[in-house]
Amino acid sequence: MQPDLELVHIRKGESFAAWMHGYPFRTVRWHYHPEYEIHLVTATTGTFYIGDHVGSFGPGQLIMTGPNLPQNWISDLAPGEAVPLRSLVIQFPEDFIEDSVAAMPEMEALRPLLERSRRGLLFDEDTSARIRPRMKRLIEAQGLRRLALFWDILDQLARAPEPEVLASLSFELDLGQTSDSGINRALSHLREHLTEQVDEGDLAEMVGQSQSAFSRAFKRHTGTTLVRYRNQLRVDLACHMLLTDPDIRVAEICYDVGFSNLSNFNRHFLKLKGMSPSQFRTTFAANKALVMAE
Repeated sequence: MQPDLELVHIRKGESFAAWMHGYPFRTVRWHYHPEYEIHLVTATTGTFYIGDHVGSFGPGQLIMTGPNLPQNWISDLAPGEAVPLRSLVIQFPEDFIEDSVAAMPEMEALRPLLERSRRGLLFDEDTSARIRPRMKRLIEAQGLRRLALFWDILDQLARAPEPEVLASLSFELDLGQTSDSGINRALSHLREHLTEQVDEGDLAEMVGQSQSAFSRAFKRHTGTTLVRYRNQLRVDLACHMLLTDPDIRVAEICYDVGFSNLSNFNRHFLKLKGMSPSQFRTTFAANKALVMAE
């Protein structure tokens, strides 16, 4: 299911959008936009979708997403029920933040936050509690006060305890820019031969490194080992098949993506996605049905 493009409106004389909305609302659908977004839930509980991540949300949930990362929050309300305020939102263009970082060396401290947000970041409750009053003041502020609050919020997020990364590695690869570096060539080869048993020695030889040097470089680049990375990519491919082909059986998907037995596949899927393959298919099918009914 392709997400809809959301057109973010930034008022004349302002660098970014800061606003609030209730539920239901026009942007509550499977959508994406080229701007970064900081999203704080103030009311209701429900299910949220960030890339290929699905989870539950409640009041206080604070998430930051990078450019073009599909997302949706669906509140559990009775038919006809509505709430006047569900979310506080800040959206800012990539050009604006990149130009600011380039012009002011101090802004380089934001770089790790910006890069990690491309897969979606879920922050802890204490950070959310600090950010909420700042976002409320920012929405009402004007001029330099508005700008000062914006940078303060980003500073708070950059210095927050390690947030949870939401979308999978494959979303990063699909949306990110690739280069001709050795590691990226190895990653490309791994993806092209995902269902085969490509080992670390093969990849190291391909990029002209010793196996130990390649192993260190691979973990530094991806944050994990080759075995775990490959398992995650296989589960990501399984998710794509579950969503695009409702008739294919889970057992067929298991072998098609490269797992040797069903129990091993189910174990890795549950560990990475927090639910079984069948539950994953059912949950996203419900999201699609709601989007189609709008």
